[in-house]
Formats: sequence, structure tokens, C-alpha cells
Amino acid sequence: MKVSVIGATGYAGAELLRLLHNHPEAEVMYMTSESHTGQPISAIYPHLRGIYDQKLISMKEMDKIAGASDVVFIGLPHGHAMAVGKVLEGKSVKIIDLGADYRFTDTKTYEEWYKVEHTHKDAKRVYGLAELYRKDIKTASIVGNAGCYTTASILALAPLVKYNLIYIDTIVIDAKSGVSGAGRSANLSNHFPEMYDNFKAYNVGGHRHTPEIEQTLSELAGEKIVLSFTPHLVPMSRGILSSCYAKLKPDVTAEQVDAAYEEMYQNEFFIRLLGRGGYPATKEVRGSNFCDIGWHIDARVGRVIALSAIDNLVKGAAGQAVQNFNIICGFDEKMGLLNVPVYP
Repeated sequence: MKVSVIGATGYAGAELLRLLHNHPEAEVMYMTSESHTGQPISAIYPHLRGIYDQKLISMKEMDKIAGASDVVFIGLPHGHAMAVGKVLEGKSVKIIDLGADYRFTDTKTYEEWYKVEHTHKDAKRVYGLAELYRKDIKTASIVGNAGCYTTASILALAPLVKYNLIYIDTIVIDAKSGVSGAGRSANLSNHFPEMYDNFKAYNVGGHRHTPEIEQTLSELAGEKIVLSFTPHLVPMSRGILSSCYAKLKPDVTAEQVDAAYEEMYQNEFFIRLLGRGGYPATKEVRGSNFCDIGWHIDARVGRVIALSAIDNLVKGAAGQAVQNFNIICGFDEKMGLLNVPVYP
């Protein structure tokens, strides 16, 4: 399949190129950058030297890109993918957007949280979390790739919600991310002296991944879920650890919780269940498309704590996009994604 990457110079775009290089059925045709047009991608990312040396082109050449591509990956900040989607509408090319523009079924929710007008409201899109929406993704023309915090948190909580084991109004998510999740642009809060030897919360009660998590869990529950989500930034380059808390319903046993996770994920290659008492760690999934999940029962307070770890740039972005690409194209879902985690 011939593919192109729009916005190839962000961290997610560069990670996508790394994964696509090892994909036996993907040929990268074009990659774009408006700020580095005309430069070879290896001049921006020297680790790609000798692997990708083609020059970056502008999105203004979208007709050429569309004509040469079966699938277009979009790695642009929110608010920009919609314009690409409208240009590609009606063309025989599939879109996988790594940003937020096509993640929401209700565009009003998107506009409320992202403060941007949605200009492609009638786009037929599917939410790109493979483990939950695989059947819909197979026939989709536009896939809104799931976000990083959302992937870790939804996968940790989904069995508890689906099997009605918890009080859904008691869900609290406490998640920590490496700084690459904030993107490549220079920012004081991501400056080395600000980040090193530091650990802080941010966007408390207002992070944009909150409605995305609520949307998917509400669909699983069959009723509206409103939850508390607090993100934190930790001084590491990549990885997410999500700690999710909820009150168990009366008479729910630890064995029922175990069975819910086993039932939901027993056939999911990229979800590794560490079981009750397990402790996922970001270093154990680094560079891979795995999501490790463990859970604990605090009988004293009647609460379950579900823990998950992912690499935010792989399972939380580029790896998820390749997984969705494989589903759309009818390939083995693991193709190009069998990287062993990098350790230590």
C-alpha cells in the first residue's frame, strides 16, 4: 500500500516513519512539513539518515499526494486535519488522523473543548481504538486515531464498565505522561531546567482528553459517564502510566473482576494482562505497541484500582495508527508492530 504522512516532523510523525519502515506492505510516497519544506527529513531527524532521505513537500501539493497514496496519515495539531479531510473527500484515499479532529461523534463537544470550529461535520468517521472498534474501522474512510491518555485509561477501565462492576459516577483517573506528549515545539514548561527533577499536575479538570474518555466509556456503559481526570507531566521522554479508581458495586468479587479482564482481552495480542496485583511500568512497554494492565482490589474501602502503561508515541499515537492501517487494509493486525520493548 502506498502511504503518505502529512505533518511528518512532529514526534508522532517521526515515530510513524520509524514503524512504517519495518512494515512489509507499506511504501512511503510523500511526507510534508510547512516549516521545513524542501529539506530532507533526515536533516530534521538525523536518526533517519540513510533510511529516509527524501525531501519534505508542502500540503499545497495535496492533489499529487492523493493521486499517489492509498492511505494518508495526518500528524497535524488539532484544527488542521479537517481541511485535509475536505480536500481528500471523494477521492479513493483513506485517512488516519493522529489528532483530535475526527475523534468525536458530536462535533459540538469537540468545539467546546478545543475552542475551534469543526468544519467537516458531515465526515463519516470512526473512532480509532482498535480493541473496541475493530469492525467499524475495517470499512472506514476516516479514522480518528485515539489519543494517548485516552488509550491508556479507556483500556484500563473498559472491562469494569462493560460488565457493570463499578459505580460509574465514582471513576477517577490519575495519569502521568512523558514530555514528548506535549509535542516538539519549544515551550517554557517543557524546558529542561523546568522539567528535570520535577513532577507536576496540569490542566486539572479541563484536559481535552476528558470528553474523549467519557465518550467511549459512555458507549460501553449504555449511559452517560462524567468522570474526573488529572494529568501529570513527569521528567521522561516517553511513556504513560494511568491509575484509574472506582467504587465496586456490592457483592462484586475479586474473581469477577479478574474474569472481566480475561473475557474482554483474552484474544488481544497488544494487551498484556499482568493480573490482579500486577504493576505495569512504562519502561516495560517503551518503543512497543503493547498496553500492560494490572488491577488491585482495596477491600477496605470497596474500591478497584486499574493500572495501565503504554508508550505514548506508539500505542498512544503512531503504533495505534499502524494498527488501524492494518485493519483497514486487511493485513495481519500485528504487521510492522512486533517490536520488542526497549529495555532498560
